[in-house]
Amino acid sequence: MRLHTLILGLCSASALAFAAHAESITIATVNNSDMVRMQTLTDDFTSKNPDIQLNWVTLEENVLRERVTTDIATKGGQYDVITIGNYEVPIWAKQNWLLPLDNLGADYDLDDLLPAIRGGVSMDGKLYAVPFYGESAMVMYRKDLMEKAGLTMPESPTWEFIADAARKMTDRANGISGICLRGKAGWGENMAFLTAMANSYGGRWFDENWKPQLDQPEWKQVLQTYVDLMKEAGPEGASSNGFNENLTLFSQGKCGMWIDATVAASKLSDPKESTVADKVAFAVFPDTGNGNHGNWLWSWNLAIPASSQKAEAAQKFLSWATSKGYTEMVASKEGWVNAPPGTRTSLYNNEEYKKAAPFAGPTLAAMNAADITKPSVKPVPYTGGQFVAIPEFQGLGTTVGQLFSAALAGQMSVDDALTQAQDAATSAMTEGGYIQ
Repeated sequence: MRLHTLILGLCSASALAFAAHAESITIATVNNSDMVRMQTLTDDFTSKNPDIQLNWVTLEENVLRERVTTDIATKGGQYDVITIGNYEVPIWAKQNWLLPLDNLGADYDLDDLLPAIRGGVSMDGKLYAVPFYGESAMVMYRKDLMEKAGLTMPESPTWEFIADAARKMTDRANGISGICLRGKAGWGENMAFLTAMANSYGGRWFDENWKPQLDQPEWKQVLQTYVDLMKEAGPEGASSNGFNENLTLFSQGKCGMWIDATVAASKLSDPKESTVADKVAFAVFPDTGNGNHGNWLWSWNLAIPASSQKAEAAQKFLSWATSKGYTEMVASKEGWVNAPPGTRTSLYNNEEYKKAAPFAGPTLAAMNAADITKPSVKPVPYTGGQFVAIPEFQGLGTTVGQLFSAALAGQMSVDDALTQAQDAATSAMTEGGYIQ
């Protein structure tokens, strides 16, 4: 009895000693479905790395950006792994806020990363983040409602067709909006969509000399079209809807069309997640006949702040979460349709994935067509796509997003929103030294 008690005591002491020596890393991530799924699968990581404990901070997109930006700029050190976009990576790497990733393991296969995505998280040939998933943007629509409206989606739809179809597909009596679009304010929320839309209209944020262009006819046409369309064919409370809210609406059969990130296609095509999975089809982002289809290219990436004291453990996690092995694990547990898209060439060469994911081809085509070096049909001094790759855009884009969301909610006119947006942009560019 005493021996048994002694053994139990030794075991407990060993467990406590192990727990005391286990390294704990804190991961800040966005509440998108792919990231939430990752958290449910981390037993695989901890079983292989029993000396590393994971603490999760999961936040809504705008809140995540605010907290992570504040922490990294002040070297607060709250997080060991952060989830950031390809907007932040090169800007923050240049500030020495991120650690270069040079210890991802021999079997990570960097060359398998899609070139455009890898380029977006690299600087001077060094990798500063690894992509968890990548995306462009496209039209997702209900085949049955399109047919009921007596229409056929063109291979390359124009905004004129989209607007006409949205109005004809709207069925208020049955709670169906012809179109769902982002309205929630934020540089990465409504302004991601509206910047892409402006690009497709031939608009731009700044001319070659950094003079703001938000008072030009293209932006007036974009914002007026958007506000009118959402009023006539959009859901109630659209100014509060971001990516996740529209994903829910479409999945519940309440949207005829949705123009947004290609990553949504896996959820909409999964009968476990979507009531309209067998009725969804896809088309290229609309244009106005000028050949510019939005030029959206985005990736959610995992990076390590320079303030982290646990870089080795953090890199092990990054390698696990963005590896080919992780993709295969998701496929084995959740089906190939749910594999994180848009980062690896091997996924798009996988016959099982192509068979399970009707959106694979359109997603890859949209990503390959995006040219972030030429976001608009007019010359610009910046790179981007659905964002402008300068540090000032985070604050400016959110300010303009709030004005445009207010116009959508009917709290101000389109003209007033554009005038105030132009003033805000002029002030930001003057303060930043871009213009006199």
